[in-house]
Amino acid sequence: MHHRNMSGGETIQPAEIRMRTAQCGCGAVKLTCEGEPVRVSVCHWLNCKRRSGSAFAVQARWPDAQVIRSGETRQWQLTGDEGGVATFHFCPTCGATAWYTLDSMPGVVAVPLGAFADPDFTPYPWISVYEGRKCPWLEINGDIERWE
Repeated sequence: MHHRNMSGGETIQPAEIRMRTAQCGCGAVKLTCEGEPVRVSVCHWLNCKRRSGSAFAVQARWPDAQVIRSGETRQWQLTGDEGGVATFHFCPTCGATAWYTLDSMPGVVAVPLGAFADPDFTPYPWISVYEGRKCPWLEINGDIERWE
């Protein structure tokens, strides 16, 4: 769609809003995320490792209003080291975490990066948290903010 500018001259193409689709392992739960994430981070917290089943977890976060969800989920809650509560929503069929919220970041939805199944996902993570619990063989490269 093209729009004419106010002077009646050149045609202007509106900027496209990027849409990304994530889903659980069996495809029963889907999320569509609109625009760019407000944060992409790597977490080395022991419970994030357990939840992800990996040596670390990576997630991208969007404002809640920019995430459309479909499919049935179950949820569970976990209290963190500093007392904050995370609510994890997972697929009851395959068990994959579809998204989660943190009471310390109201109005924001975190989506595990692997749910996008996109090896070219950008932007790259710019924050790495709980670095003191990072596996010694793991390197997180780039211009990244590091939190103990």
